Amino acid sequence: MIAKPAEQTPLIAARAVALLHEAGVPGDILHLLPGSGEEIGAALTADERISGVAFTGGTDTAQSINRTLADRKGPIVPLIAETGGQNAMIVDSSALPEQVVRDAVDSAFRSAGQRCSALRVLYLQDDVADRIIAMLTGAMAELRVGDPGLLESDVGPVIDVAAREILEAHAARLEGEGRLLARTPPGVDAEHGVFFAPCAFEIDGIETLEREVFGPILHVVRFDRDRLDAVIDAINTVGYGLTLGIHSRIDSTVAYIRDRAGVGNIYVNRNQIGAVVGVQPFGGEGLSGTGPKAGGPRYLHRFAVERTVSTDTTAAGGNTSLLSLQDMPE
Repeated sequence: MIAKPAEQTPLIAARAVALLHEAGVPGDILHLLPGSGEEIGAALTADERISGVAFTGGTDTAQSINRTLADRKGPIVPLIAETGGQNAMIVDSSALPEQVVRDAVDSAFRSAGQRCSALRVLYLQDDVADRIIAMLTGAMAELRVGDPGLLESDVGPVIDVAAREILEAHAARLEGEGRLLARTPPGVDAEHGVFFAPCAFEIDGIETLEREVFGPILHVVRFDRDRLDAVIDAINTVGYGLTLGIHSRIDSTVAYIRDRAGVGNIYVNRNQIGAVVGVQPFGGEGLSGTGPKAGGPRYLHRFAVERTVSTDTTAAGGNTSLLSLQDMPE
């Protein structure tokens, strides 16, 4: 196995691989190969000796890997991709406002919004929108942006300068096309790192967003209760399908949204960023990934070759078949 980390994160990857080696995984089985995606990643996926790829990252990169695997000579191999999402949270008038604000702030801004499952679009029913927006604004004013090594910091830096520039450009566009609701004041530490202060904008709908913007920007949309179907349709139409939050105390509403939403993971009356692998299988569909879900019952099988052996056992009274999962070829 070759572990190829993102080019921005070689040190934590090196430590993780070292811990696995210390735990007994042989060094000739698990290799660390850091470097840029354009050079190292492209060379790896094009190599005929690679028998499978498990990728976590952006949708564009996953599609590029998929094309490379399809075009190369040699066996057809599996690709497991877990990518991003234009993740929404739908809040109706029965929801508890305090809980909504807590979960929205955590989902949108924890880890500086740099989680594939992070909340991007908050849909608020008209009846409660003003109250929740006022509470959201107050909660964002209390966030501390600064060194993530300090306990008092709530929001740390984004991954690199390029990521910050994308966020700044997106925020500048929204200042002209949307309405600024809140912007967290930057801390003192923000002057000496790659920080982007969390902000929230009101927009017309998820369809106005061109693509996922990976960072602490929350988009707020108002909707009328009679337009719930249109909200679900809009979310489905963008093509992503990773996470969806629902805040409602009406069981029939939760069931209705759940049955119509095309997403891999739905979170009801809680935040949408804390799936526990092995307890809550995680993964998306559509532009958000291929499946099977990490931590799910079919995940391990995707890394194996399925083979069958059929034996004529007429003398024993019938035919039987044996299904076995063999290791992937080297």
